[in-house]
Amino acid sequence: MRILFTGGSGKAGHHVIPHLQALGHRVLNLDLQPLDGVETLITDVTDSGQVWNALTSWAGLDELEEGGGMPRFDAVVHFAAVPRILIRPDNETFRTNTMGTYNVMEAATKLGIPKVIFASSETTYGICFADGEMRPDYLPVDEEHPTVPQDSYAMSKTCNEACGRAFQARSGADVYGLRINNVIEPHEYARDFPAYMAEPGLRRRNIFAYIDVRDLGRFVARCLEVDGLGYQVFNVANADLSVGLSNEEVRARFYQGVPVKREMGPQETFYCIDKARRLLDWEPQESWTRELG
Repeated sequence: MRILFTGGSGKAGHHVIPHLQALGHRVLNLDLQPLDGVETLITDVTDSGQVWNALTSWAGLDELEEGGGMPRFDAVVHFAAVPRILIRPDNETFRTNTMGTYNVMEAATKLGIPKVIFASSETTYGICFADGEMRPDYLPVDEEHPTVPQDSYAMSKTCNEACGRAFQARSGADVYGLRINNVIEPHEYARDFPAYMAEPGLRRRNIFAYIDVRDLGRFVARCLEVDGLGYQVFNVANADLSVGLSNEEVRARFYQGVPVKREMGPQETFYCIDKARRLLDWEPQESWTRELG
């Protein structure tokens, strides 16, 4: 496939793009920073003209040799965003994330690109950046759980999901939103996870979950492969907890009184990935336990 990927120079994107390339996909990266080894078009996604131009662009000089005119992108993967609160002022975080997503979705669907995959967030559930402690309404947290955020970043992601639903309804394209949990790179296991074993409460705001960036790459690949789902949102996480306690022990210590919708496995994540397993036939392959021996 010929794929336009926004935000590919970021923490997640610079791992996901090489995975897609290894599968044989042609990828053009849109970012404000170049990515080594990947064709990058320096683009401000909050500028609709730049986005429209990029989506009707060559993906590299070699495409000129084919002589068949401008080829169309088969899919757009949109990861570009201010990645959390307290990097830029709240209004700028909201503006950047919502306008960037609107511009990408509008251009993609008006140009007839049949698939848009966009990064939403665990924060939409309102727990990650809550003022004080907020507990889930129930466990495990699935895609039907209410999304009532308090912060500008999560608000932007919730708005982006509404835009995705609307653009899908108007265009008929496949639009898949990925509620990505805390992204972990391989080197971060040895650096960070010993502290999580010593103090499990450090993972409370992430619902004790995580997503290995390699499994995130596999998730995006499955979204590209599976057609015809219309508008969907998916939780994206690894299958196990990010702490050394059992599921039952975490519930007893942090989630007393929170209803449990179904029986859960001893190490099962509270960030439910059943929908992705069912609709995408996706199964995460990595685990922090293997990385730390």
